[in-house]
Amino acid sequence: MSAIVPALIGMILIAAGYFFYSKFIAEKIYQLDPNFETPAHTLRDDIDFIPTNRIVLWGHHFTAVAGAAPIIGPAIAVIWGWVPAFIWVIGGTIFFAGVHDFGAIWASVRNQGRSVGSLTGDVVSLRARTLFMIVIFFLLMMVNAVFAVSISNAFVATPSSVIPAWSAIVVAVVIGVLIYKVKVPILWPTIIGTIILYAVIYLGDQVPVSLPETFMGLGAAPQWIIILFVYATVASLLPVWLLLQPRDYINGIQLIIGLGLLFGAVFIANPTMVAPMYNTVVPEGTPPLLPLLFVTIACGALSGFHGLVASGTTSKQLNKETDARFVGYLGSSGEGLLALVTIIAVSAGFASLGEWQTVYSEFGGTIGISTFVAGGSQIVQDGTPLSREFAATLLAVMAVLFAGTTMDAGVRLQRYIIQEWGTIYKIPVLQNGYVATFAAVGACLALAFGAGGTSGQGGMEIWPLFGTTNQLLAGLTLLVISVMLVKLKRRYIFTLVPMVFVTTMSFAAAVYQLWDLFTSGSYVLMALDVVVIILATFVILESWSAFTREKKAAAASPG
Repeated sequence: MSAIVPALIGMILIAAGYFFYSKFIAEKIYQLDPNFETPAHTLRDDIDFIPTNRIVLWGHHFTAVAGAAPIIGPAIAVIWGWVPAFIWVIGGTIFFAGVHDFGAIWASVRNQGRSVGSLTGDVVSLRARTLFMIVIFFLLMMVNAVFAVSISNAFVATPSSVIPAWSAIVVAVVIGVLIYKVKVPILWPTIIGTIILYAVIYLGDQVPVSLPETFMGLGAAPQWIIILFVYATVASLLPVWLLLQPRDYINGIQLIIGLGLLFGAVFIANPTMVAPMYNTVVPEGTPPLLPLLFVTIACGALSGFHGLVASGTTSKQLNKETDARFVGYLGSSGEGLLALVTIIAVSAGFASLGEWQTVYSEFGGTIGISTFVAGGSQIVQDGTPLSREFAATLLAVMAVLFAGTTMDAGVRLQRYIIQEWGTIYKIPVLQNGYVATFAAVGACLALAFGAGGTSGQGGMEIWPLFGTTNQLLAGLTLLVISVMLVKLKRRYIFTLVPMVFVTTMSFAAAVYQLWDLFTSGSYVLMALDVVVIILATFVILESWSAFTREKKAAAASPG
């Protein structure tokens, strides 16, 4: 089959979801109010709370939630065939991710910009809030460790991506200063910044940078991991306008260009989907499609991490409540397009089925960013005048920048969680931003090197748990939003049905993984899986109790 067919169908359906379904959700379910004064105004401090142009904020939200996961997850999931991955990405984007991300922003904005974990105390119960925030902390620790590994491996595999990736930080700071301090209109910084980013991609291609093979007993990848966490420590303490916002925004522009390049190359080169539509001969050791598909593809179809970004940083910068649809739903739509083009790249970027089967000879392994870069660069070479080497650098930089922005946001969010704990439980030392940041980064490094040894690859060791925990968190967020809708006497079916589906699949996957970890002797990860299952179970029971209680109260009250 021509790759144009799934590309065209997917693009049309995702666009229809934004223009029609999200409009219905905005007007009839969340009932956005253009006159509502958002926390960006009422709590403005120009550090975390600041009213932001919705296009800039879309760039922040989009790239912060995108990361490398909508590349890694779909690239792995194609091992079951590209059609199941395609269906979940498109359906999940329209009916799950958009409603979830959009709803988390709305819920937080209506509660003084508090995180979804924190507001659970008001919506559900104080006990549920405590348990939910522990689940969130675990997830953020996993996210930061996973993306640190992803970036470090990309730097090692593609040294030409190093200069462009770090240059983007300098470009972002300059753009932040020009927009917020010099008051330069956004157009010219955007144009000039984008040109510089692509110019340094060429420079990176000419001047690759590699760290020493060993330094103080550490290989190149763990050296990069430490450097990345040092950077994330500093970045998480800077005002959002100085680095986080402009970096995410300019990366969002680059992603739009990258997506346009990839989709354009697909329509010009017209490659064939060599991967099977449904793979009946999977490698030995591959887990079953059901329920693992729905936790392998998290970001790109639905992700609990999105709710943390939506209620952690995005809601604090929303200028008008009506901007939530553009920022939240359209942000998830962009991520769905990234997942879609990833499916096409890893299904049509190989010369033959045999070549594809060679790459997909095992589940997981090296499949991920490198597979996306290899397949995507081949399609770009066939459909454009660009060389495969330059295209590979461009795509690798794009993936690294996304992972980097997610890591920036992830460490900042983890700092918020620790500070919220300090406020809730009246522990002044945890309310200090520096202490909270060092505690967050220390936990991430402990996981990276504790689970992975001196390789620092602990993030990838826990990737299966990340997917399950992530989706359980998405279900919990949808349940909290459903409780809020019941309290407001609004239709909750549009959040409750996705919640029931994703929670069921996530629990099934967690149980499957529990047995798999036991039989493989991975007792530490098994213990972590048990903790997550127990915590999530208690939160769901508490939330469901609150849901039924509020439903009865709403039915009994007039009006």
